[in-house]
Parts: sequence; C-alpha cells; structure tokens
Amino acid sequence: MSQNPREKPIRIRSPRGARVTEIDWADGHKGIYPHDQLRGYCPCAGCQGHSGEINFIPADGHSSGIYSFRYLRSLCRCPECATAKAALENGKSE
Repeated sequence: MSQNPREKPIRIRSPRGARVTEIDWADGHKGIYPHDQLRGYCPCAGCQGHSGEINFIPADGHSSGIYSFRYLRSLCRCPECATAKAALENGKSE
C-alpha cells in the first residue's frame, strides 16, 4: 500500500443501499464517489476494451471493479481536486 497520505485511506464508508462511497484520506481530505461515476470509470479490461485507456462508460453489466487507492483519489471531483487537476493539466504546479 502507498505511503503517500494522498493515496492512503483511513476510513471507507459505503453502506448497503447508498449511492456514494465516502473515503477519508490520510492527508485530511474527504472524497465522495457516486457509484454511477465508479461504474462508469471501472478500470477492468472488460469495461475498457483492452485498449489500455480508461474512458467513461455509462453501464457495464457487472457489479464489481478493481480500483487502486491512487486511481480512486484521481477520480475525486470535489472543487479542491478539480482545481488541482485543472492546474496540472494547464502545466501549472501548486
């Protein structure tokens, strides 16, 4: 498991019937991941067509996926993470 606090979960909640999974990260961040988002970005080869690229697919027909904590953190869409991601994509550093 990664020692990077950005990629180390300290608490994960996904109660039966919930529509989101919540992850508290060791760096103090709280990520909220809608299940439809997780299903759409499932990294398994079947969902991603063996191409090596990860793209959004709205439905895939199975009920599980394999997600690394690094990948889950990258999927966070909160305003803080969206701003950081946009800065990285624009060649800026924080």
